[in-house]
Amino acid sequence: MNKAELVNVIAEKAGMTKVDAKKAVEAFIEASTEALKKGDRISLVGFGTFSTTKHPARKGRNPQTGQEIMIAERTVVKFKAGAELCKGL
Repeated sequence: MNKAELVNVIAEKAGMTKVDAKKAVEAFIEASTEALKKGDRISLVGFGTFSTTKHPARKGRNPQTGQEIMIAERTVVKFKAGAELCKGL
């Protein structure tokens, strides 16, 4: 499901216009992004939890040349599915 399909489903299930549903989806994405950038966790009971973790800098290899390179530290988003979500699959 892509963003447009999600907007359509939300509009239909919530009985709202597609314009309002799109605003709601975009507001959720924006709020979630801001919270994760601050290092906060987002916990949606029954759905799952979004959090961030740091991957430390490490050595790697260029697969084409075999040359050793340094891979910079980075922050990544993790998602852990909730029990209700897993049970419904």
